[in-house]
Amino acid sequence: MPDFPWAAGSATGIGSLPGTDIAEAQRVVLGELPDLPHLAELPARGPGADMIGRSAGFLVELPVQLYAGQWQVAPRPGQDMRRTADLLERDLDQLTEQGEHYAGPLKIQSAGPWTLAAALNLQIGGRLLRDAGAVRDLTDSLAEGLRRHVDDVRKRLPRAEVLLQLDEPSLPTILAGRVPTESGFSAYRAVPGPDAASALRTVVEAVGVPVIAHCCAPDMPLQVFRDARVAAVALDLSLVKDLDPIGEALEAGTGLFAGAAPTTPPAAGIDGKKVAERVATLWKRLAFPAEQLPRQVVITPACGLAGASPAYARTALTACREAARRLSEV
Repeated sequence: MPDFPWAAGSATGIGSLPGTDIAEAQRVVLGELPDLPHLAELPARGPGADMIGRSAGFLVELPVQLYAGQWQVAPRPGQDMRRTADLLERDLDQLTEQGEHYAGPLKIQSAGPWTLAAALNLQIGGRLLRDAGAVRDLTDSLAEGLRRHVDDVRKRLPRAEVLLQLDEPSLPTILAGRVPTESGFSAYRAVPGPDAASALRTVVEAVGVPVIAHCCAPDMPLQVFRDARVAAVALDLSLVKDLDPIGEALEAGTGLFAGAAPTTPPAAGIDGKKVAERVATLWKRLAFPAEQLPRQVVITPACGLAGASPAYARTALTACREAARRLSEV
């Protein structure tokens, strides 16, 4: 079994949390997820804190702006880019202050190149996805920007071992050719799997740290992520229908961030025991050795928690940590 870049029995969050108080959010993360904390994201703060705006802020020499409520490529950096950069700087300052003595794995997040390409508009109209050359430029720009971001976090927390999560919720629809054009009467061309993997691999190789590919949409493209040479994949267990691709990825040494705690409160409530049982049940169906589970699997919520109440978000993270502890004691 490979040596995974996290401790056995780890739990973490996907990224987003409710509210607008970054100091409190980062405090919750460091308190509830001591073995694998992450940089908190608070999209409720508005443009620039949302997944697309925040991630576009990492782009190098490819400025964006808000136009009619959507992000588009801009001729030059403006106030939208300044706001995005300011929000990220505040978040990193809180992480630096509160995690000053932290040593161990630490996760940061960004949308991947394909989800950005499907969300960003060209100035001439249409998604950036329509132009293969523009997608290549975007990918190179994001790879360089995330390399700089990783370096910045390393300088701020020199004892942390940085992991990067790439969020690709749009990739299944891109691969299937189901991203609609502006008219809604047609769709952009399907991107072949090898091309999708090549772009992701550009980012993976540039950042120089282990990368987790996250997709909490149905039909997660596991083969594309494996071909991109990611260290782990993060998914929503409730959406898993076919176990064979997961089993093959695990057997090949890919880590699994198992989204097992619901993002909204279930009627029967949630606790560490229930979350642990969901993961253990999957593992038994896959027929892997029980002692392998806590090394290869990290327990997470099913997806981001931005839509949850602050109380439930904390409960979900606590349940993940407790589940990871239970599973490591089996």
